Amino acid sequence: MSHTVTAELVANVLKVEVTVGATVKAADPVAVLESMKMEIPVLAEVDGVVAEVVVTAGDVVTEGDPLVVIDEA
Repeated sequence: MSHTVTAELVANVLKVEVTVGATVKAADPVAVLESMKMEIPVLAEVDGVVAEVVVTAGDVVTEGDPLVVIDEA
């Protein structure tokens, strides 16, 4: 089963912290968003393996946009 990590607000993607194939645990950072000069870490919500990285640094995302897809362990 896969889980999609989504953006919670309109922001710029400052950094992507994971790559496809990386193992993540719940609460590991997967990306950092920037909005109104604040850095907002986005955390994995499940344990698993990164199946897809949808965004790259510099992208603009809106609320609900997919960032990373994780195949649950």
